[in-house]
Amino acid sequence: MNDRFAYDAALAGGGLVAGADEAGRGCLAGPLVAAAVCFDLAALGGDDYAALAALDDSKKLTRRTREALYGEILRRARQVVVVSCSPATIDGVGLHRCNLALLGRAAEALRPRPAVVLIDGFALPGCGCEHQQVIGGDGLSAAIAAASVVAKVTRDRVMTRLHDAYPRYGFDRHVGYATAAHQEAIVEHGVCVLHRLSFASNAYRRLGLGGDLR
Repeated sequence: MNDRFAYDAALAGGGLVAGADEAGRGCLAGPLVAAAVCFDLAALGGDDYAALAALDDSKKLTRRTREALYGEILRRARQVVVVSCSPATIDGVGLHRCNLALLGRAAEALRPRPAVVLIDGFALPGCGCEHQQVIGGDGLSAAIAAASVVAKVTRDRVMTRLHDAYPRYGFDRHVGYATAAHQEAIVEHGVCVLHRLSFASNAYRRLGLGGDLR
């Protein structure tokens, strides 16, 4: 995809192009969050494209850049959908199945249906809207990158707020990822309701807990 906004294809179908991506797949704690972002390319001008020029895979952006882009995306998007599932659901259903389901829910919620719907990394069996799988899409598609930023910023904000309820784990710093500090906190304090017990972790093994990382 050389055209990061899928401009020609979108305009041929009315100007709407959307991307969907998730955040939090690799975390030991907290929700999985997916977002879909739809742009109306016919309504965007040069200033809008300039404001969105820094869009990229959210993991490659600094926190400050993600926060700034988040505001620019919300000001310019035709529609933004955010969905999530809990750690308990991830443990019960499995990470991959939850991920596909969330991406599908986010894409299906877009109204009116965009001419182009791009999904980062996955084809979605049973999804109720036509879509295209884009491997590495958060680095190739502006719409997917926008969804990546929205999902990441939303999830980080949730985990930062949850730090107040569970301050011993340091969620405001690592937002649930398996850092050394997080795993040491798990060993010292045990797990809480935010932890995904189906995941494999040295900290879980030290506590006699197992996971299958589905």
